[in-house]
Amino acid sequence: MMRNWPVKLITSFSRLYSTRQASQCVMTDSRRVAICQMTSVEDKAKNLEVVAKLIQDAAKEDVQMLFFPEGCDYLCANKADSVSQAEPIIGGATVGSYKELAAKHNVWLSMGGIHEKLEFYSKFYNFLNTYLPFLGPADPKKAYNTHVIIDNKGEIVQTYRKLHLFDVEIPEKNIRLKESDIANGGGHIVTPVETPVGRVGLSICYDLRFPELSTSLSILKAEILTYPSAFTQPTGKAHWHVLLRARAIENQCYVIAAAQVGTHNAKRKSYGHALCVDPWGTVLVDLEEVSPCYKVVELSEQKIKDVRLNMPVFQHRRRDIYSLYTLSLRKDLLPLHSAAPLPSCSSPPPSAHSAHSAGEPGYTFGHVTVPKTCVFYKSELTYAFVNLRCVIPGHVLVAPIRTAERNKDLTEEEAQDFYKSIRIVQALMEKVHSADSCTVTMQDGRNAGQTVKHLHCHIMPRKKGDFIENDLIYLELAKHDQFKPGHPAKPARTREDMEAEAQFLREELEKMINEKINRINEINEINRINEINEINEINEINEINEINEINEINEKDEVNEMNEKNEMNEMNEMNEMNEMNEVNEMNKE
Repeated sequence: MMRNWPVKLITSFSRLYSTRQASQCVMTDSRRVAICQMTSVEDKAKNLEVVAKLIQDAAKEDVQMLFFPEGCDYLCANKADSVSQAEPIIGGATVGSYKELAAKHNVWLSMGGIHEKLEFYSKFYNFLNTYLPFLGPADPKKAYNTHVIIDNKGEIVQTYRKLHLFDVEIPEKNIRLKESDIANGGGHIVTPVETPVGRVGLSICYDLRFPELSTSLSILKAEILTYPSAFTQPTGKAHWHVLLRARAIENQCYVIAAAQVGTHNAKRKSYGHALCVDPWGTVLVDLEEVSPCYKVVELSEQKIKDVRLNMPVFQHRRRDIYSLYTLSLRKDLLPLHSAAPLPSCSSPPPSAHSAHSAGEPGYTFGHVTVPKTCVFYKSELTYAFVNLRCVIPGHVLVAPIRTAERNKDLTEEEAQDFYKSIRIVQALMEKVHSADSCTVTMQDGRNAGQTVKHLHCHIMPRKKGDFIENDLIYLELAKHDQFKPGHPAKPARTREDMEAEAQFLREELEKMINEKINRINEINEINRINEINEINEINEINEINEINEINEINEKDEVNEMNEKNEMNEMNEMNEMNEMNEVNEMNKE
């Protein structure tokens, strides 16, 4: 049932003491969500009253998560006010109130598109942008449009900064919305967050028009795509429903789009029609133009499974032809804008891999950087490089370009590319070292011996007798880079030695690829010749058949002619005999 009431009735509300247990971040049998719709104004206190009332009432219906629209904190008519009222996410009063409400009512909150003040950047922006370039360019005089996820304990578990800013001017309709006047664009996609109602992928409003983002999130195992919005009325009437249904259908996810509705000020009106769409594209909830209101809906994990089983479109994707991983789905996938501070790491002694000049091109490998000059193979998602400390000659490493600590952290496309690359590199190393065998191994996790927190595969070409006991290679691998007292690591190779090996391997890889291409061309040429021969044989057979047919026809014609002649002769003879008989009879008379 939809709940709505006039804003003027919202005054004070009694505290609701929940007896429900804290929600766990897994999908359970109960997956009740509330989709909310409101009409934000400039007054943050009034907007907060609306939010609080919606949370209080929905919590009574045992919902586990509520979804609020873009601009749920405030919407101003003027640019200066929009920026000046922004608050930091951490320490800000508005987000602080949201956190208290979440903990008080034991619910998760999706607060879509609040104005985030860059207070920290104002002092240290130049420093941060120099040393933390992944934060992306930002104007400290503008805010971010930030989607915040808060758990039922009142903790921020994920934030996403809107990537696509809505800039539109329609003078004849008196519409001018330039989001870039007040907001910075975000710098990366964030990984979907585990919630009690499923794995939620974060987007905001105008992001809806860019299907690459939603597809990227679904590849990253999102089950629910969110589009908290403040759509204008003209664009809403034309595209709102069809876009949301399309995102649900093509990604086979639930789509939840909380919405702003009605008149916010003299310059701005919103379309409303907050929606929940299921993975088949069926609209489960449409809040039309009611405000403020919410509606509860049950999500079904089984529905997602059934749709994906019956229409397995992601299995049918032609990853050999196209890939969305050209969209910066590498380090940028890490949730760098979460509330938690970035983790610090203690590094082992300096290595040749990290001894490169500032600004020199390279690849992040755990706590070190591999110079590009030490890399001999690179695909779209994977690279291979020579080793600093080799167990045996030809010992090289293969790693995903994106920082992924464990095998389980790889996405489906990354895993496919990673193992395909391992096969190519293995073939190269066996060829270069005249080996007929290879040890291919991963130390997946600390207790498995992993010393660099970045998934990598060791490839070591093997020859008969290279170890007295074949499996001793694993003991050598376990201690070859240790720095413990009494267990000195193998001496590090020089940069020059490593670069020379990488250059040699690049050349050999090119030769191997060319040889393969030549073999393919030879096979194609043989097939082409065989096809020509087959065609010639067929043509010869056809010619023989045609000749035989002609001969048969000629023979038939000759026989027919002879038969006709014989018939004529017989007739002539009969005629002669008849004439003779007639003459004889006449003579008798």
